[in-house]
This record gives sequence, C-alpha cells and structure tokens, in this order.
Amino acid sequence: MGHHNFQSYRVWDLPTRVFHWLNVICVIGLIAVGTAILWAGTLGVTNDGKILLKTIHVYFGYVFAVNLLIRLIWAFMGNRYARWSSILPFGKDYGKNLKTYIAAEKSCNPEYYLGHNPKGRLAVAALFLVLLTMACSGLVLAGTDIYYPPFGAMIQEWIAATGVNPAEVAPYIKDNVDAAAYKEMRALRSPFITTHYWTFFILLGLVIIHIGAVIYTEIKAGGSLISAMFTGKKLLPREPEDK
Repeated sequence: MGHHNFQSYRVWDLPTRVFHWLNVICVIGLIAVGTAILWAGTLGVTNDGKILLKTIHVYFGYVFAVNLLIRLIWAFMGNRYARWSSILPFGKDYGKNLKTYIAAEKSCNPEYYLGHNPKGRLAVAALFLVLLTMACSGLVLAGTDIYYPPFGAMIQEWIAATGVNPAEVAPYIKDNVDAAAYKEMRALRSPFITTHYWTFFILLGLVIIHIGAVIYTEIKAGGSLISAMFTGKKLLPREPEDK
C-alpha cells in the first residue's frame, strides 16, 4: 500500500495529550521514589532521609492526583475520542466489535480506529481504575504517615497526646502521641498501605503491557499511535472504523 493512500486525522485534543505526558512523568517519578522508600532500610536511609523521600513522593502524588482528576472530568467535556463513550469497554456493540477486531488482527488485515480500539479500551479502563486506586490510597497514606493534606491535620488531632498541640505531632516521633490512638490509626492505615503496595505492582505490569502493546500495534499495523500523542493526529492507510 503506497504512502499516498495514507490520510491524516485529528484525534487527541490538547488536554488529553497534556494529561498523558504529565501522567507519564508523575508515574516514573512515583515509581522511582517509591522504590527508594520501599528499600530504604536496605539502602541505610536515615529517618530524616525517609521523610524527605516521602515528602517528594507526596508532592509527585499531588500533581498526579490533580492531573488524574482533571482527566476524569475532561472525559465528560473533551472531544469524542477523549470521552467515556470512547474509553470504557461498554456499549451494545462493544462485544461484537472486540471479536471482529481480534479476528481481523489474526487474519493480518487489521482494523483501524481513531480512538482506542476495542482491546485498547480494556487496557485503558484497567489503567484508570488502578491510577484512581493509587491516588486515593496514596492520599490516605500521606495523611497517616507524614501528616500531609488532605487528611494530615485530622490525623494529628486524633493521635496527639493530651495537652500536645496537634501541629507538633511529627513523623517518627512518638513521645507526644497517645499510644492507643496511634495504634488505632495504624490499624486504619494498614489496608490502605496493603492496597497501595500491591496496586503498585499491578500498575507496573499494566504500564509494561501498555508500552508493549503500543509498540506491537505500531509495528504490525501502523497508525502512528506514538506520534499521535505528540501531534494529536493519526496517519491511517484506510478508513477508520470509528470515524
């Protein structure tokens, strides 16, 4: 098929592209710092060092959470390819479209989509769910570990010992907290840290799958998936299924 048969289509709007790349930066930063926190004991990091790492992690997390929230809202407001109707693996024809897409892929005569293809919708929906889980559990951990917003002040007030100014409750200092309240707080925190920990590995797996799938699709079928997230345009050799 000659190059002259390719046609350019405008697909991803600017907010969607900004979200994608800012999310990439945040996830890389969170994984890097999170890994350092996870191995802090082995690396011989001091308590002050742990607090610094956790503070950096939390600030990355704030940008990550706000960026994700904006994207979730934008899914009600963006162009048709940025909306929930083009993201989530639902709809009366979704199952049929998925089977047709897989059959076409196996026959080496792939279908082309401007938005996410039916298989891509499954991956994107899973990614959004995991990202949202990470954001929510992370905000709880920020408040119960180093007492950062949005829950930090409430936690400090809860565990402060009688006569102690809650604002003086600091991480890794336990002589100004009520022991019973602190134990209760840590019990409350426990399922959130377990969720955050295991979701981290799920996210890592999904990111690897996502990158691999994009590269595989780009090589096998084309469609300029990677460049489209920079330019907003896809270059397709024939009419897309969702034009």
